[in-house]
Amino acid sequence: MDLDHDAVVAFSKSWGLFYLIALALGVIVYTFWPSNRTRFDRAKHSILDRDDTPWK
Repeated sequence: MDLDHDAVVAFSKSWGLFYLIALALGVIVYTFWPSNRTRFDRAKHSILDRDDTPWK
């Protein structure tokens, strides 16, 4: 097997693409997982809970 620069570049581009696609799918699945809904809803509203009082 001849390993030249073009082969290494093609291999790294392909695996980098698969890695990024898998990472994006993992983030999407984590975001929309039903058990995480309450956590994200609480985070969405927690920043506005103490909006009318001054910071300490």
